[in-house]
Amino acid sequence: MHRLKESTLERAHALDRFLAGIERRAFRMAEFATGNRDDALDLVQEAMMKLATSYGHRSEQEWAPLFHRILHSRINDWHRRSRVRNRFRAWLGGGKHADEGDAPVDPMQTAVDRRQPDSVRQLQQADAMTTLHAGLRSLPLRQQQAFLLRSWEGLDVADTALAMGCSEGSVKTHYSRAVHRLRDLLGEHWP
Repeated sequence: MHRLKESTLERAHALDRFLAGIERRAFRMAEFATGNRDDALDLVQEAMMKLATSYGHRSEQEWAPLFHRILHSRINDWHRRSRVRNRFRAWLGGGKHADEGDAPVDPMQTAVDRRQPDSVRQLQQADAMTTLHAGLRSLPLRQQQAFLLRSWEGLDVADTALAMGCSEGSVKTHYSRAVHRLRDLLGEHWP
């Protein structure tokens, strides 16, 4: 009985470490997909809870593809709900609601210190990151997910296919199209 309790505790700690290690990247992926920090946070939390409650007993090697599959499903659901909400808003004469945009940014927080010798480099990096974020947001959802799972998360083709719920060939196609589209969009910023 004592051994079983230790094993359960070890598995819980391993799951906590896994979730802590993936949390920031998953949040960024969801934020790219939704364009909204609050919705992204909700989606990541839902995916984490689903993994912990339904799949925590699985082997640690299965957690990454399972988590990304859950997150991808949540993102797809969010997009479906958003399309329905937007149709109703358009039909009712609404438009964008007030909370869709980000809060205004304080210019003092984002100002570059001109006294620093590398301020030009910082501006270039900031410009490149802004361009990359815009490029990622402009990708179709399947291309965006394939690119982020392969490039950012480092999943192989098979695990990416499992996470996205599609064939390995589809992953390769979506990833290739994403890379080519990003190269075109990023131009001079592409490494």
